[in-house]
Amino acid sequence: MKAVVMAGGEGTRLRPMTANQPKPLLPVANRPIMEHVLRLLKRHGVTETVVTLQFLAALVRNYFGDGDELGMTLEYATEDVPLGTAGSVKNAADRLRDDRFLVISGDALTDIDLSDMIRFHRENSALVTIGLKRVPNPLEFGIIIVDDEGRVQRFLEKPTWGQVFSDTVNTGIYIMEPEVLDEVAPGGPVDWSSDVFPALLDRGAAIYGYVADGYWEDVGTHESYLKAQADVLSGKVNVDIGGFELSPGVWVADSASVDPDAVLKGPLLIGDYAKVEAGAELREYTVLGNNVVVREGAFLHRAVVHDNVYLGSGAHLRGCVIGKSTDIMAGARIEENAVIGDECVIEPEAYVSSGVRVYPFKTIEAGAVVNTSVIWESRGQRNLFGPRGVSGLVNVEITAELCVRLASAYATTLKKGEYVVTSRDCSLAARALKRAVIGALTAGAINVLDLEAAPLPVARFHAARESAAGGIALRTTPGDPQSVDIVIMDGRGADLPPAAQRKLERVVSRQEYRRAFPGEIASLTYPARTVEDYTNELLRHVDVDDVRDMKVVVDCAGGTSSLVLPKLLGRVGVEVLTVNARLDDVSPTETLA
Repeated sequence: MKAVVMAGGEGTRLRPMTANQPKPLLPVANRPIMEHVLRLLKRHGVTETVVTLQFLAALVRNYFGDGDELGMTLEYATEDVPLGTAGSVKNAADRLRDDRFLVISGDALTDIDLSDMIRFHRENSALVTIGLKRVPNPLEFGIIIVDDEGRVQRFLEKPTWGQVFSDTVNTGIYIMEPEVLDEVAPGGPVDWSSDVFPALLDRGAAIYGYVADGYWEDVGTHESYLKAQADVLSGKVNVDIGGFELSPGVWVADSASVDPDAVLKGPLLIGDYAKVEAGAELREYTVLGNNVVVREGAFLHRAVVHDNVYLGSGAHLRGCVIGKSTDIMAGARIEENAVIGDECVIEPEAYVSSGVRVYPFKTIEAGAVVNTSVIWESRGQRNLFGPRGVSGLVNVEITAELCVRLASAYATTLKKGEYVVTSRDCSLAARALKRAVIGALTAGAINVLDLEAAPLPVARFHAARESAAGGIALRTTPGDPQSVDIVIMDGRGADLPPAAQRKLERVVSRQEYRRAFPGEIASLTYPARTVEDYTNELLRHVDVDDVRDMKVVVDCAGGTSSLVLPKLLGRVGVEVLTVNARLDDVSPTETLA
């Protein structure tokens, strides 16, 4: 009998672990999930296997090759576009016509008795036998009901609780006769459970369900991934664990180096050529991949660490996943359910909060407190503020979400009911992000005086007036049209002083934002005569006698200066020729060239 291993899924719910590798290659107990599946097939005498591939297919082919190292024969059927569970098998139909075959997922961890399932299929002369498993929560799976003889009566894909009529779910393990392939329409996506099986059932075909007693876990989420690791270490699933049992539940590879003064509390697994120094503490359900270095004073509990990771002195990891070739430096702390992608650097004393996802190739700066996922940004920074305020690439480093958090933190540092001035330049990015700022301020019980499009000096002037406690201005970074600056001002219209910046950063890092009660939601108003007031006050403080009777050409470059400068110079008595006196949202700043 041949087997078909379906290994084409992207595993989007498991990102960032699957951001740059296919889900079947994710390690469980230091072996790819698909390798556990192939070893299971071999234990039951199935050595000829066709692997269906789509997402990052070359990585799977390169890892397993022809299967010789596992004592198997592997062939590959690659899809150009996703074809669904049935379509992918149909894509390999030319290699499956000779005899019945077994279909199994390459990204589910199981030790189901395949030999007994094959016996059940033969004894019932079934066209299709579906592997079933009883689970406590069937909502994420397709559920199936069978009669006393095991014949399938009904299918339902991913029901609600009100629709649940059985706790037996579809494991994605099938035994099929080759004529089933004729029921799959070629060329497009087709699914077994929602397309092929219901049609066969309506025609009275012999479809049976085999309720398995063994272990089965669909490794589709971060939670189920950690659970699968713990279940292997606890012996709940029969898979091969490399190495020897140093003490009950403590599995160590032969080539690993573990100092006698290291603290090991199993069950746990230490991979090949790993090094654990004295004073390090590894506690229950920890998995160290190959070539991992754990320095003195590091603490790990329920942590899954992939290959080639460095863990510095005093690093603290709890209930997290660390991708391969990542460096966790001294004193860094990674909390529950956080996931660090491949080839990241977590610098000394950085703190990654619970549930944060850091995508591959990122750097978290020393001392940074990261409460939100780092997806597009290149770095997780310790300080929000730079020389131009809070700056970064639009929708990469400066997003609407960041603007909401920043404005919410600013509102938290002010008294309820105070006024804040907001303004922007003429760019579409600044316009969109300012809306997020205004929404967060008013939700935080801070009234907003919106100047709309206005030059930064005008915003500073109005922020310094007695009625305002400060201001926020958004502008395109000078010389870089892809970036934006968020300038936060105090009650004098000056940049927020360092002490106030640190206070605001603490609120952002702790996410301790104040929210207004429904009756406290603040107002948004648009002050009148903002430019006239600024012009009058400027002329009152500037001696203009020496600049009268001049002729000046003013190029406003499509910026907000066109709202102020021509009128201001006209009031002085200067003869002005103005060019580009319009708001140009396409070219909001000069380019670097």
